[in-house]
Amino acid sequence: MNQENQLQNRVPIIDKEVSWDKTQVIMSKTNAFGIIEYANEVFIDVCGYEDYELMGQPHNIIRHPDMPKVIFKVLWENLKKGKNFHAVVKNLAKSGRYYWVITDFEIAKDENGVIVNYFGRRQAVPQEVIALHIEPLYKKLLQIEAASGVEFSEKYLIGFLEEKNRSYVEYIKELIYEYEKTQSKSLQNEEIEEEDERSFFGRLFNR
Repeated sequence: MNQENQLQNRVPIIDKEVSWDKTQVIMSKTNAFGIIEYANEVFIDVCGYEDYELMGQPHNIIRHPDMPKVIFKVLWENLKKGKNFHAVVKNLAKSGRYYWVITDFEIAKDENGVIVNYFGRRQAVPQEVIALHIEPLYKKLLQIEAASGVEFSEKYLIGFLEEKNRSYVEYIKELIYEYEKTQSKSLQNEEIEEEDERSFFGRLFNR
């Protein structure tokens, strides 16, 4: 963990996005504790670390300081229960630049049902969704964490989602769906509206 903190402390924060092919899928494999065991070439190209720098490191080596801690709290609570979770995350590249992704996980268990690995897929998120919805929410959560701690950041997030009558994942799905509906005339909107959460994200991640 000290090694991870040392690496992060050397990264200058630059408010510019990484230039990458957003049709590609970033993939990684970690053990049950989030330690990186594999990263595909897309991951390496986008984050800027070499594979030997990533192996054996906690996945949060790429955590951006703009990310509220509560999002990772909720993500890990779900993963440890064996539940996939689709979170929108701002990551920090070695260069100090950022890139936004949405997560998708496969959870591997041993013969006793104990989680041994997480296989993560990440894809780009439409900039409009980030700018109009995600960034304002995350900035608010970050401000609350700085002032009152993660407990009250989580309470705010719960209240925010209760007002919308959505879970976090349902809210993310709705944002992306609404973007698709306005941007892609080729999509059959009636069919998309009938998609449940599982099939929607299955289509999004091509699985």
